[in-house]
Amino acid sequence: METVMFIGRILFAVMFVLSGVNHFTQAEAMTGYAQHKSVPSPKLANLASGAILLVGGLSVILGVFADLGALVVSILLVIMAVLMHDFWKQSEPQAKQMEMIGFLKNISMAGGGLFMFAVMSLEFSSYGPAITDSLFKTSL
Repeated sequence: METVMFIGRILFAVMFVLSGVNHFTQAEAMTGYAQHKSVPSPKLANLASGAILLVGGLSVILGVFADLGALVVSILLVIMAVLMHDFWKQSEPQAKQMEMIGFLKNISMAGGGLFMFAVMSLEFSSYGPAITDSLFKTSL
């Protein structure tokens, strides 16, 4: 089962690593989009969220305080869902649908990340190869 958990960690987090890299390599375009969405300090927000996605994703994949990485990425996903995918503000049906899909994708992945955080934090949990132990340890 540890192999399955490890594969699951990789599949869950690889998108965050790639997205984090894109926040830096496509910084101008992503900052413009954040500005369009009225995100405060769009350039700083883009770079900070890119760093969080990159570090959080690598944390989950490599098992370096992977529980903390999953938690932080989950929190960021909820924030990004609300700020970047405001389907409730859209009047055009196609734009509303696209924003709702983005919103639900982020919320769903945040739920998966919270589940991963909880499993990784259990005393008896083994979630595959890891460089460090979980930062948070708890029993049921």
